[in-house]
Amino acid sequence: MSNSLKTAQAYAWSLARSLMVCIIVFRAENGMFGAMPATEWDGDPDLILAELDPFGR
Repeated sequence: MSNSLKTAQAYAWSLARSLMVCIIVFRAENGMFGAMPATEWDGDPDLILAELDPFGR
């Protein structure tokens, strides 16, 4: 978790490229930002800010 959206996005892109899976960037209820594999997300879709696909352009 991070207070900075920029930091969370950088981490998410690195994670997507390392694992070669889609990663989402989300805002938690406490206002912090996080990243996780899209397949593991079971929260509110409105909290998702971005989805990073390592295979996309």
